[in-house]
Amino acid sequence: MPLTQTHPVSTHTWQWRSFPIRYQQAGETGVPMLLVHGFGASSDHWRKNLPVLADTNRVFAIDLIGFGYSAKPAPGEAIQYTFETWGQQLLDFCHEVIGEPALLVGNSIGCVAALQAAVLEPEWVRGVAMLDCSLRMLHDRKRATLPWYRRFGSVWLQQVLGNRAIGQFFFSQIAQPKTVRKVLLQAYGRKDAVTDELVDLLLKPAFEPGAVDVFLAFIRYSQGPLAEDLLPQVTCPVLVLWGTEDPWEPIALGREFANYPCVQDFIPLDGLGHCPQDEAPEVVNPILQRWAAVF
Repeated sequence: MPLTQTHPVSTHTWQWRSFPIRYQQAGETGVPMLLVHGFGASSDHWRKNLPVLADTNRVFAIDLIGFGYSAKPAPGEAIQYTFETWGQQLLDFCHEVIGEPALLVGNSIGCVAALQAAVLEPEWVRGVAMLDCSLRMLHDRKRATLPWYRRFGSVWLQQVLGNRAIGQFFFSQIAQPKTVRKVLLQAYGRKDAVTDELVDLLLKPAFEPGAVDVFLAFIRYSQGPLAEDLLPQVTCPVLVLWGTEDPWEPIALGREFANYPCVQDFIPLDGLGHCPQDEAPEVVNPILQRWAAVF
């Protein structure tokens, strides 16, 4: 299926809990599909998918609160940057914007947010597609199984980054084109997909007010649910796609998800890395369209 721009993509703002949330939309017919980005990304990471998936579906892509061009309130009483928060945001979007239950498609941490939504309100999630789900290797429970010196190193780093001045300096070193490109070249199996456009669209939101505090809050977030906590509670069908060359979330560990009753299919994506929807949309889009056609 060729990558086309036959369906225009429009950008909108939705007010959620008095905070502006940016989302993009394409297509007017078919079962609704909500695309959920990963850490440090935005709805722009689905720019190669929205206009094509719109051939068969009403498609939405959202900027989770704290990311992209959505509001980035300081972590505190108003907003806690947790999967419970993001899961509820997705559900409220389905209620208030889409107007009916939707298919949720996540990449990386977006998968965990989608699973959380499916557990909170099963009747509002028709199905979940997970693309290289975050394994959350720095979670407290997983860290407890590491050798003491590896546990100490990650805890020490989180504590150091809790100092705002140090955290801001650390963030300033990361939020540079050269560094972002280097990280992407590590994460992507297809190196030619790492373009100036991609670097720019990931980097620009980093200079939005509040971006530093959200980044540091998530770096230090080592609690909350793991995918393996949520999958046993999910009642809708789940599709898992996984890049065989993902260096961050090894496919050998991801294959364990195929053992959960809700997972109907596990599809390895040869030669792809952590963000297959952006690396090879011509591979991922048809899979998602075939999956959505059964609902």
